[in-house]
Amino acid sequence: MHRGKDVSSPVSSPIALYIHLPFCRKRCTYCDFNTYTGLSGLAPAYVGALCREIEASGERWNALDVSTIYLGGGTPSLLPLDLLADLFEAAHNGFHISADPEITIEANPGTITPAYLRGLHDLGINRLSLGVQSTHGDELQMLGRIHTWPDTVRAVESARKGGFENISFDLMFGLPGQTEGRWEEALRTALDLYPNHLSLYGLTLEEETLLARQIADGTLPAPEEECSAAMYELAESMLAGAGFFHYEISNWAKSRDRWQDEKPFSSTWWPDPPDVKAQSSEAISSYVCRHNLTYWRNQPWLAVGAGAHSWLGGRRWVNVNHPEDYVAAWAGDDLSEIDNLLPACQDVEEIDKPLEMGEMMMLGLRLAEGVSNRRFESRFGRSLLEVFGCQLENLREQGLITWDGSVARLTQPGRLLGNRVFERFI
Repeated sequence: MHRGKDVSSPVSSPIALYIHLPFCRKRCTYCDFNTYTGLSGLAPAYVGALCREIEASGERWNALDVSTIYLGGGTPSLLPLDLLADLFEAAHNGFHISADPEITIEANPGTITPAYLRGLHDLGINRLSLGVQSTHGDELQMLGRIHTWPDTVRAVESARKGGFENISFDLMFGLPGQTEGRWEEALRTALDLYPNHLSLYGLTLEEETLLARQIADGTLPAPEEECSAAMYELAESMLAGAGFFHYEISNWAKSRDRWQDEKPFSSTWWPDPPDVKAQSSEAISSYVCRHNLTYWRNQPWLAVGAGAHSWLGGRRWVNVNHPEDYVAAWAGDDLSEIDNLLPACQDVEEIDKPLEMGEMMMLGLRLAEGVSNRRFESRFGRSLLEVFGCQLENLREQGLITWDGSVARLTQPGRLLGNRVFERFI
């Protein structure tokens, strides 16, 4: 890491814009994200700083084209509608927003009302990502969530009435004491609300979190790795039967069966009947998260806010972590760049081509569409076989990927042992 690098390299394709809103009412027991409680009074000043960063970024990179906007946190749904409106005004002033953008907001089901949801939709937000996590009350309490399952039911009903046609659920598995039976029940209960997208995450115990301490001192039982793997396989089977396209290791999108309308969709990974010509996830389902596809395809994105990480023009950088420090960085009248960095930026890392190629493999293999030789060669001027032939052949022999010289994709064992695959490229 170093300072002083110019990050104004041109970007020819549209980018994804991420806006970090770090405020929470209560910290979840498993959370180690850059989020904070007790700072709601800082929200107006924080949004003001965000607007200034968006404006400065637009000037710095010459009004970039933006195809997706994602408001994450934290709990973005704690932000009042008028402050959200300020953010969207700044984004439209600073960037060229595409005619058909995907605009997502993360929301806690316990923080939203029908009027608030209508207001979100009126602002142009067209994708709602609900942090459901569980359908069972005792599990929600263990995770420190502030909502109940009935809150989720009401939120979905209100969101549909408020105009939302694209609703995603986050759910967690591999929880302390969770059984396969309870996980299956949770999936069935969630599917009864007809979500368009599901993100299913196996519990990862992060140091210094309350949940990790509770497991370490024996208050809660440790999750069992074999049980978690069985839950993942169960989800793959159930969701394929329910018409979901498993387009990324942890993500499923409802399929509209565009290429075979008379047949039910059923696939536990990349579908491959002879009549399928689709080469991208979007061609199979319009409900895939276009914003996150930008990350997994290792394409450029700009992130604004406290602790936000960006990758643009061959370089990465990160903003200061704490919201108060972030606000202070943008508080001065003179916003001229310091050492070629915007005020809240801490450092810049230049990404060389070998690292970029490795990261394209590590991220792209998370997708069911995999990494194609055509896309790789178009980007780098070198073939997959030339750069990673030995790794690909070795992983194919281990049964962790399929590789036919054209496209590399994870197998079912490879999806369970993804880290073993990814480490071969970095």
